[in-house]
Amino acid sequence: MNPRGRNIIRVCQGTACHVRGGKIILQELEKQLAIKAGHTTDDLAFTLETVACIGACGLAPVMQINNDTHGRLTPEKLSKILERYK
Repeated sequence: MNPRGRNIIRVCQGTACHVRGGKIILQELEKQLAIKAGHTTDDLAFTLETVACIGACGLAPVMQINNDTHGRLTPEKLSKILERYK
């Protein structure tokens, strides 16, 4: 019964994303947001979740923020993407 954030981040952990660094993306998001998957930031800005597949394997690794899909992610790209949703 955790509160949900204004922005829901879903990080793909499917096979293609896993092979192409999905775990690293998840770890970097956990670090930048200072939360673990399944939790919400204290300011209720973000909830971080993992999903089995987003269905955009050609863009792996992939995450969704609300209804926006972000692909070909690297840890360096994450802070700029998160800034758009604050």
